[in-house]
This record gives sequence, structure tokens and C-alpha cells, in this order.
Amino acid sequence: MRDDIRKPYSLLGPFQPELSFLYSEQGGQQLNFSHNAAIQKWDSLRNPAKGIEAVLHSRSLKDVEDNRLRLKAAIEGVRLLANQGAHFRGHDEFESSLNQGYFKEVQKAFRRMSLELDRVVLNAPANAKYTSPKIQKQLLNILGNKVRTKIRVEIGHSPYCILVDEALDNSGKEQISIILRFVNFQGLIRERFFKILSVSNTTSQTLKNEISKVLTMYNLQVRNMRGQWYDEASNIRGIYNGLHALFLEECPYAYFVHYYAHRLQLTLNATAQGVHEIWQFFQTLSLIVNFVDSSAERHSALRKVRKEEITNLVACGELQTSSGLNQICTLQRACATRWSSHFRSIKSLVELFSSTKKTLNDMIDQRVEGQAEAILKTLRSFEFVFCLLLMNKVMKVTNFLFQTLQRKALDFVQAINFVRLTKTLLQEMREEGLDDLVKDVESFCEKYDLDMPDMSARYKSGTGRDCQQQNFISIEHYYHIDLFNVLINYQLSELNKRYSEQASELLILGSTLDPRDDFKSFKTKDVGNLAKKFYPADFDDG
Repeated sequence: MRDDIRKPYSLLGPFQPELSFLYSEQGGQQLNFSHNAAIQKWDSLRNPAKGIEAVLHSRSLKDVEDNRLRLKAAIEGVRLLANQGAHFRGHDEFESSLNQGYFKEVQKAFRRMSLELDRVVLNAPANAKYTSPKIQKQLLNILGNKVRTKIRVEIGHSPYCILVDEALDNSGKEQISIILRFVNFQGLIRERFFKILSVSNTTSQTLKNEISKVLTMYNLQVRNMRGQWYDEASNIRGIYNGLHALFLEECPYAYFVHYYAHRLQLTLNATAQGVHEIWQFFQTLSLIVNFVDSSAERHSALRKVRKEEITNLVACGELQTSSGLNQICTLQRACATRWSSHFRSIKSLVELFSSTKKTLNDMIDQRVEGQAEAILKTLRSFEFVFCLLLMNKVMKVTNFLFQTLQRKALDFVQAINFVRLTKTLLQEMREEGLDDLVKDVESFCEKYDLDMPDMSARYKSGTGRDCQQQNFISIEHYYHIDLFNVLINYQLSELNKRYSEQASELLILGSTLDPRDDFKSFKTKDVGNLAKKFYPADFDDG
């Protein structure tokens, strides 16, 4: 027997007879192989570094490292798109798509720059790719919370103002945005976009609860609020049950001061909706402009007629020629969010009235548009012409204020003075402007061959007016009292309501702290009045 077999054989002890068959030549090889395998397993068992826990731990560390690399790429992609204000999702995000949307395309760009990232993404399990829309939203929410926390630290214990606006998103959900305005520790005014909320409805109490919940979440005390701004939707502008009134109950110093140019927009909008004849006039104006300007053929016909008209007027000496004069323009459409565009629309129709009338007549003669006859009839009606010239006259005054309030260099005192001037001009127009308006209407009707009614004749209404009242109302009375005076009164009432004296006084006293020209407008008396009248709890008698 060989020496390498004799030694283990001597260790068998009492089992020698039973196991002697193993020490044949073939059996020795088999025992030697099994023995070595057992020894290796025993060494592995005795060595902790080769244990199953160590192997799994090593594998787990590698998985953690790969997962972190994928997650970092996802975080950087979200950070990049959020910083640029870009949308994440694509119309077609399948692998076969040539454009999978910004987020996935950014991930592809990262993979092209890093072979290691490309490896871990290709080998990633299906539940750990970190690219799903749910993961994107979670990452955005985490980043948003970090930004809001930083804003909260920046505010500190300083007073702040809130700015709130609401709108419908593409899915039809009501969304409100919250912006905080404050003075930071460096003494600089800052406005920070803070939060977007989805709300079930836009009642005042619902908005109050949702905004308070956000403020409380970040330990912003309502008692530190010193100003409010809203878009003045119908549910917000109420004096007693509006949103700003609810906050005033908790903090009497959260004064409401609305953006002056936007407030004027709302004033004119409320006037148009509150006076039925004016609302009907704007509907008709929109119909006329859209009909003529929505078709390229009708648009070209109007420009051609206008060009011929300008040529004839210049030849007759009624128009002067100079650089930039007598441009061939077209009718202007009004924009719902820019009231000054309504004035441009009115002004363009007054200027192009003759060209528009002739264009519609040509359509009727050529029988190319069946709707043209009804449009022309409305255009030639006296009530439409009266409202056209009336609104043109009124909006010349208010448009000057609107343009003035949008100047970047305008201060509060100037804005308030312009508002007061506008009120004065409208009051003077109400008292003395009717005669001039009637003369303009008569001249306009004569110029464009329109029927001018007998102003002393009885007025017959088709809008449901009391029949007994119709018998005693003349046309002159209707246009003077029921239309002209009502419009001006409504306009003045809205201006007085929206530009309150309290807000005006607050702005005037606050303007003394204007730092321009080394606080040139600073007045100690105004500072004292501001503190005593509007913020008595924030200052002592000293």
C-alpha cells in the first residue's frame, strides 16, 4: 500500500474491515477526492470571509453601489429639468420611440458619458430602474421640500406677505399657487414661489384652510402676516366672507393691497358684465372681428378695400402723407386677460368702419357669405354705433391709466394720483360729456350713411322692459339715463370699491420709506402715523 494511503488507513481504527475496499487503487482516488473536497468545505466553514453571510454581504454592497449610481442619475435629471422648468414626460415613452421625453432622454445622455452608469442601467432589475413617473414625482417632492425648508430658514422670524392665484390645469383640476414675499436678513425684498395645491373647490373657507395648513406645516405663523394679494376672483373679493377677510380675523395687520393694473382690468371687466347693453356690445364686437379676421380671404378683402380707401382719401387731401402714417391695418382681436386689447379692438373698428362695411356689402353682392348680411345689419344699428363711440370715449381715459400703472418706475403716490385723476375725468364726462358724445354719434352716422333715430321719439325695448315704462321713455332718455349714466356710475362705483381709501392711505404713508435718492421722501410724521394707525401692536409709544 502506498504511503499516502497508509496514513489515512491507519486512522480508520475499528472500521478497517468494513472500509478496506475503499483503499483499492480506484477507491483511494475516490477517497482522496472526497477528502479534499471536505477539507475545502471545512476551511470555508472555519473562515468567516468565505461564509454565506460574507458572500451575500459583498453582493449586497455591490447592489447598493449600483442602485445608488442609478438613483444619482435620476436625481440629477430631475434637478436639471426642474431648474429649467421643463416638462418630464414624453408623448411616446416606449423603447422604440425616437423621443421618449426630456427625463428619459437626459438619462440616455448620462449613460453615453459614463460606461459604468450604462452597465448598471442595462443590468438593473425591473423594479429598481428609478425612471417611473411615480419615482419622478417622489424625487420632485423631496427636492421641493428641501427648497421650501431653505425658504423657511431665509424668512426666519420676519413678517411676510402671501400672494395667491388660482387656475385650472390641463386635466381640469383647480390649482392654487402660493408665493411668499418678505425681507431677508440682509434687508432685501424677496419673493419666493412656495407651493402649488390642488383644491376641491375655490370657496373662501376651503382656500383659507388649505393655505393655513401649508403655513402651519412650515411653522409660519398667521399672526406674522402683513399683507395679502389675490387674483380677486368672485369668491375672493368679498368684504366679509372673502379670503382676505378670514385672514384679517386672525391677524388684523394682514392688509389687502391688490395689483393696481390688474385691479383696473377687473374694474372694467365688472362694468362690462354689469351693464347688459355693454356686455352685448362686446359680444357683438367679438363676433364682427372674428368673422372678418378669421378667414384669410375676408382678411385680404378688407386690406384691399382699406388700401383703396386710403389712396382716395390721400388724393382728396383728407389724409396727410408722412413716414409711418396711413399704415394698412386690420381689425384687432381682444384678449380676455388684457383689457387694453379691447380698446385696441374698438379703436380699430372705428378706424376701419367704412372698409368693414364695404367688405361685408361686397360679400352680400357676391353671395359668398350668408352670415355677412346679419353681421352688416348689426354693424349699422344705432345702438351698436352709440356703444362703440361711448366705449371708445370712456376707454381713452381708462386706457391711459392702464398704461400708466404698468410703468416699472411708477411709485405708489403717482399711481394713486392717476387713479384719482381718472375718477375726476369720468365724473366730468358724466356731467358734461353726453352732448359731445351725441354730436360725435350724429357726425359718425352722417359720414357713413347710417340711420339716426329721432331722439325725442318713444323708445321700444326688446329686452323685456316693463310695457308701462316703455310708454313714457324716449330714446334720448334711454341712451342718456339708462345707458350713459349707468355705465359711468358703474365704472366709478367699481373704481371706488377696488381702490379703497384705506389701501391708498397705507401706500402713501409707506412710500415715505422709499430708499431712492437717499430716502428723499422720508418724513418722520408719516412713519409715526404708519406705525400708530396701521401697526400699533408692532411698535410702542417710543
